[in-house]
Amino acid sequence: MSLEGRLWLIGGTQESRWLVQRIVKGSAFALRPAQRLSLLISVTTAAARQLYPEVAEASVWVGQLTADQGDAFIASHQIAAILDASHPFATDISHLAIALAQRHGLPYLRYERALLSEHAEAPWQDAAGRPGNVLLPQLTDVLTGNYLRGERTLLTVGYRMLSYVEPWQAQGTLFARILPSPPALAAALAAGFTPDRIIALRPPMSAPLEKALWQQWRITQVVTKASGLAGGEDRKLAIAAELGVRLIRLARPPVCYPAQTDCLEVATEFALNPISKDG
Repeated sequence: MSLEGRLWLIGGTQESRWLVQRIVKGSAFALRPAQRLSLLISVTTAAARQLYPEVAEASVWVGQLTADQGDAFIASHQIAAILDASHPFATDISHLAIALAQRHGLPYLRYERALLSEHAEAPWQDAAGRPGNVLLPQLTDVLTGNYLRGERTLLTVGYRMLSYVEPWQAQGTLFARILPSPPALAAALAAGFTPDRIIALRPPMSAPLEKALWQQWRITQVVTKASGLAGGEDRKLAIAAELGVRLIRLARPPVCYPAQTDCLEVATEFALNPISKDG
Protein backbone atom coordinates (compact mmCIF):
# COMPACT_ATOMS: atom_id res chain seq x y z
CA MET A 1 0.00 0.00 0.00
CA SER A 2 1.30 3.44 -0.90
CA LEU A 3 0.29 6.42 1.18
CA GLU A 4 0.57 10.09 0.43
CA GLY A 5 0.15 12.91 2.91
CA ARG A 6 1.13 13.32 6.51
CA LEU A 7 1.54 11.18 9.55
CA TRP A 8 -0.25 12.85 12.45
CA LEU A 9 1.63 12.18 15.66
CA ILE A 10 -0.37 13.25 18.72
CA GLY A 11 2.34 14.35 21.12
CA GLY A 12 3.06 16.29 24.26
CA THR A 13 4.80 13.44 26.11
CA GLN A 14 8.44 12.51 26.57
CA GLU A 15 7.81 9.28 24.65
CA SER A 16 6.49 11.24 21.68
CA ARG A 17 9.79 13.11 21.58
CA TRP A 18 11.65 9.81 21.49
CA LEU A 19 9.36 8.64 18.69
CA VAL A 20 10.00 11.77 16.63
CA GLN A 21 13.75 11.28 16.97
CA ARG A 22 13.47 7.64 15.90
CA ILE A 23 11.10 8.42 13.02
CA VAL A 24 13.24 11.22 11.62
CA LYS A 25 16.36 9.07 11.86
CA GLY A 26 14.64 6.04 10.36
CA SER A 27 12.93 7.87 7.53
CA ALA A 28 16.28 8.77 6.03
CA PHE A 29 16.81 5.18 4.88
CA ALA A 30 13.65 3.17 5.56
CA LEU A 31 11.52 4.53 2.73
CA ARG A 32 12.06 5.89 -0.74
CA PRO A 33 11.31 9.65 -0.88
CA ALA A 34 8.18 9.01 -2.97
CA GLN A 35 6.75 6.78 -0.23
CA ARG A 36 7.74 8.89 2.74
CA LEU A 37 5.07 10.59 4.84
CA SER A 38 5.85 14.01 6.22
CA LEU A 39 5.31 14.39 9.94
CA LEU A 40 2.81 16.64 11.69
CA ILE A 41 3.04 16.75 15.50
CA SER A 42 0.13 18.17 17.49
CA VAL A 43 0.48 19.55 21.02
CA THR A 44 -1.87 21.59 23.20
CA THR A 45 0.53 24.22 24.54
CA ALA A 46 3.42 26.33 23.29
CA ALA A 47 5.59 24.94 26.09
CA ALA A 48 5.08 21.38 24.82
CA ARG A 49 6.32 22.49 21.40
CA GLN A 50 9.81 22.74 22.90
CA LEU A 51 9.92 18.94 23.24
CA TYR A 52 10.73 18.53 19.57
CA PRO A 53 13.90 19.34 17.68
CA GLU A 54 13.79 21.67 14.70
CA VAL A 55 13.86 19.25 11.76
CA ALA A 56 12.73 19.66 8.20
CA GLU A 57 10.73 16.44 8.30
CA ALA A 58 8.37 17.63 11.03
CA SER A 59 6.05 20.54 11.71
CA VAL A 60 4.27 21.26 14.98
CA TRP A 61 0.63 22.30 15.34
CA VAL A 62 -0.30 23.93 18.66
CA GLY A 63 -3.89 24.02 19.85
CA GLN A 64 -6.89 22.25 21.38
CA LEU A 65 -8.51 20.22 18.61
CA THR A 66 -12.28 19.84 19.02
CA ALA A 67 -14.71 17.39 17.45
CA ASP A 68 -16.14 20.17 15.27
CA GLN A 69 -12.67 20.88 13.85
CA GLY A 70 -11.65 17.26 13.33
CA ASP A 71 -12.71 16.62 9.74
CA ALA A 72 -11.31 19.94 8.53
CA PHE A 73 -8.05 19.21 10.37
CA ILE A 74 -7.71 15.85 8.59
CA ALA A 75 -8.45 17.41 5.20
CA SER A 76 -6.39 20.59 5.50
CA HIS A 77 -3.30 18.76 6.78
CA GLN A 78 -3.74 15.82 4.39
CA ILE A 79 -3.53 13.30 7.19
CA ALA A 80 -2.87 9.77 5.93
CA ALA A 81 -2.21 7.94 9.22
CA ILE A 82 -2.42 8.60 12.97
CA LEU A 83 0.09 7.67 15.67
CA ASP A 84 -1.44 8.53 19.05
CA ALA A 85 1.27 9.11 21.67
CA SER A 86 -0.74 11.41 23.93
CA HIS A 87 -0.70 11.22 27.72
CA PRO A 88 -2.51 8.17 29.17
CA PHE A 89 -5.03 10.49 30.86
CA ALA A 90 -5.65 12.69 27.78
CA THR A 91 -8.57 10.54 26.66
CA ASP A 92 -10.54 13.23 24.82
CA ILE A 93 -8.00 13.54 22.01
CA SER A 94 -7.66 9.75 21.79
CA HIS A 95 -11.42 9.30 21.43
CA LEU A 96 -11.47 11.99 18.74
CA ALA A 97 -8.51 10.51 16.85
CA ILE A 98 -10.07 7.02 16.87
CA ALA A 99 -13.36 8.41 15.54
CA LEU A 100 -11.57 10.35 12.79
CA ALA A 101 -9.48 7.33 11.81
CA GLN A 102 -12.57 5.17 11.50
CA ARG A 103 -14.57 7.79 9.61
CA HIS A 104 -11.78 8.54 7.12
CA GLY A 105 -10.39 5.00 6.84
CA LEU A 106 -6.97 5.95 8.23
CA PRO A 107 -4.40 3.61 9.79
CA TYR A 108 -4.28 4.26 13.56
CA LEU A 109 -1.94 3.05 16.28
CA ARG A 110 -1.94 3.96 19.95
CA TYR A 111 1.47 4.08 21.61
CA GLU A 112 1.13 4.11 25.39
CA ARG A 113 3.77 3.80 28.06
CA ALA A 114 3.62 0.46 29.83
CA LEU A 115 1.90 0.10 33.17
CA LEU A 116 4.20 -0.55 36.09
CA SER A 117 4.27 -4.13 37.22
CA GLU A 118 1.77 -4.89 39.96
CA HIS A 119 4.75 -5.93 42.04
CA ALA A 120 7.00 -3.00 41.09
CA GLU A 121 7.39 -2.12 44.76
CA ALA A 122 7.17 -4.38 47.81
CA PRO A 123 4.11 -3.65 50.01
CA TRP A 124 4.64 -1.19 52.83
CA GLN A 125 2.67 0.53 55.53
CA ASP A 126 2.54 4.26 56.07
CA ALA A 127 3.30 6.01 59.35
CA ALA A 128 -0.27 5.33 60.54
CA GLY A 129 0.03 1.60 59.88
CA ARG A 130 -2.20 1.65 56.77
CA PRO A 131 -1.42 0.03 53.39
CA GLY A 132 1.00 2.38 51.68
CA ASN A 133 0.27 1.51 48.05
CA VAL A 134 -3.35 2.23 47.12
CA LEU A 135 -4.80 2.06 43.60
CA LEU A 136 -8.22 3.66 43.04
CA PRO A 137 -10.28 3.97 39.83
CA GLN A 138 -10.61 7.77 39.88
CA LEU A 139 -10.38 10.91 41.99
CA THR A 140 -14.02 10.72 43.10
CA ASP A 141 -13.14 7.51 44.94
CA VAL A 142 -10.55 9.47 46.93
CA LEU A 143 -13.20 12.02 47.90
CA THR A 144 -16.08 9.66 48.65
CA GLY A 145 -13.71 7.36 50.53
CA ASN A 146 -12.83 10.20 52.91
CA TYR A 147 -9.12 9.81 52.23
CA LEU A 148 -8.28 13.52 52.61
CA ARG A 149 -9.68 14.25 56.05
CA GLY A 150 -6.96 15.18 58.55
CA GLU A 151 -4.12 14.42 56.11
CA ARG A 152 -1.32 16.50 54.68
CA THR A 153 -1.92 15.58 51.06
CA LEU A 154 0.16 16.42 48.00
CA LEU A 155 -1.82 16.28 44.76
CA THR A 156 0.08 15.68 41.51
CA VAL A 157 -2.96 15.02 39.33
CA GLY A 158 -2.94 17.97 36.94
CA TYR A 159 -4.61 21.31 37.42
CA ARG A 160 -7.89 20.31 35.78
CA MET A 161 -8.72 18.02 38.70
CA LEU A 162 -8.01 20.54 41.45
CA SER A 163 -11.49 22.08 41.46
CA TYR A 164 -12.91 18.80 42.75
CA VAL A 165 -10.96 19.05 46.00
CA GLU A 166 -11.94 22.64 46.82
CA PRO A 167 -14.64 21.53 49.33
CA TRP A 168 -11.97 19.53 51.17
CA GLN A 169 -9.64 22.45 51.85
CA ALA A 170 -11.13 22.80 55.36
CA GLN A 171 -10.98 19.05 56.03
CA GLY A 172 -7.25 18.58 55.60
CA THR A 173 -4.05 20.34 54.55
CA LEU A 174 -3.78 20.17 50.76
CA PHE A 175 -0.79 20.94 48.55
CA ALA A 176 -0.58 20.96 44.76
CA ARG A 177 2.24 20.44 42.30
CA ILE A 178 1.35 21.95 38.94
CA LEU A 179 2.94 22.93 35.67
CA PRO A 180 4.44 26.44 35.57
CA SER A 181 1.68 27.96 33.44
CA PRO A 182 -0.88 30.75 34.03
CA PRO A 183 -3.92 28.43 33.57
CA ALA A 184 -2.51 25.93 36.08
CA LEU A 185 -1.75 28.60 38.66
CA ALA A 186 -5.16 30.21 38.20
CA ALA A 187 -6.89 26.85 38.65
CA ALA A 188 -4.94 26.08 41.82
CA LEU A 189 -5.73 29.46 43.37
CA ALA A 190 -9.40 29.17 42.39
CA ALA A 191 -9.53 25.76 44.10
CA GLY A 192 -8.43 27.32 47.39
CA PHE A 193 -4.71 26.51 47.39
CA THR A 194 -2.73 29.29 49.04
CA PRO A 195 0.60 30.30 47.44
CA ASP A 196 2.59 28.54 50.16
CA ARG A 197 0.89 25.27 49.23
CA ILE A 198 1.63 25.41 45.50
CA ILE A 199 4.79 24.43 43.67
CA ALA A 200 5.03 24.93 39.92
CA LEU A 201 7.61 22.74 38.22
CA ARG A 202 7.82 21.07 34.84
CA PRO A 203 8.67 17.36 35.02
CA PRO A 204 10.75 15.31 35.15
CA MET A 205 11.52 15.93 38.82
CA SER A 206 14.63 14.36 40.35
CA ALA A 207 14.22 11.89 43.19
CA PRO A 208 16.18 14.06 45.70
CA LEU A 209 14.02 17.08 44.93
CA GLU A 210 10.82 15.02 45.11
CA LYS A 211 11.83 13.57 48.47
CA ALA A 212 12.90 16.95 49.86
CA LEU A 213 9.58 18.50 48.87
CA TRP A 214 7.59 15.80 50.68
CA GLN A 215 9.75 16.21 53.76
CA GLN A 216 9.59 20.01 53.72
CA TRP A 217 5.79 19.94 53.60
CA ARG A 218 5.57 16.97 56.04
CA ILE A 219 3.39 15.09 53.55
CA THR A 220 1.45 12.10 54.90
CA GLN A 221 0.03 10.99 51.56
CA VAL A 222 0.36 11.71 47.85
CA VAL A 223 -2.40 11.43 45.25
CA THR A 224 -1.02 10.89 41.76
CA LYS A 225 -1.83 9.30 38.42
CA ALA A 226 -0.76 5.81 37.41
CA SER A 227 1.25 7.34 34.59
CA GLY A 228 3.97 4.72 34.32
CA LEU A 229 7.74 4.86 34.29
CA ALA A 230 7.98 7.98 32.12
CA GLY A 231 5.61 9.77 34.48
CA GLY A 232 7.83 9.10 37.50
CA GLU A 233 5.45 6.61 39.09
CA ASP A 234 8.29 4.27 40.05
CA ARG A 235 10.15 7.14 41.75
CA LYS A 236 7.09 8.08 43.79
CA LEU A 237 6.59 4.46 44.86
CA ALA A 238 10.19 4.19 46.07
CA ILE A 239 10.13 7.49 47.98
CA ALA A 240 6.74 6.75 49.54
CA ALA A 241 7.97 3.38 50.78
CA GLU A 242 11.15 4.96 52.18
CA LEU A 243 9.34 7.77 54.01
CA GLY A 244 6.29 5.80 55.12
CA VAL A 245 3.93 7.96 53.03
CA ARG A 246 0.67 6.61 51.65
CA LEU A 247 0.67 6.76 47.86
CA ILE A 248 -2.78 6.83 46.27
CA ARG A 249 -2.59 6.16 42.54
CA LEU A 250 -5.46 6.86 40.16
CA ALA A 251 -5.91 4.17 37.50
CA ARG A 252 -5.77 5.07 33.84
CA PRO A 253 -9.15 5.75 32.23
CA PRO A 254 -10.26 2.79 30.09
CA VAL A 255 -10.23 3.41 26.33
CA CYS A 256 -10.97 0.81 23.64
CA TYR A 257 -8.08 1.41 21.25
CA PRO A 258 -8.39 -0.33 17.86
CA ALA A 259 -4.63 -0.97 17.83
CA GLN A 260 -2.17 -0.44 20.67
CA THR A 261 1.47 -1.02 21.60
CA ASP A 262 3.91 -0.10 24.35
CA CYS A 263 6.92 -0.91 22.16
CA LEU A 264 8.86 1.97 20.62
CA GLU A 265 10.10 -0.27 17.81
CA VAL A 266 6.56 -1.23 16.80
CA ALA A 267 5.41 2.39 16.91
CA THR A 268 8.41 3.51 14.84
CA GLU A 269 7.77 0.82 12.24
CA PHE A 270 4.13 1.91 12.00
CA ALA A 271 5.23 5.51 11.48
CA LEU A 272 7.62 4.51 8.70
CA ASN A 273 5.20 2.09 7.06
CA PRO A 274 1.62 2.75 8.24
CA ILE A 275 -0.26 -0.03 6.46
CA SER A 276 -3.96 -0.12 7.25
CA LYS A 277 -5.96 -3.29 7.86
CA ASP A 278 -7.34 -2.98 4.34
CA GLY A 279 -3.86 -2.55 2.86
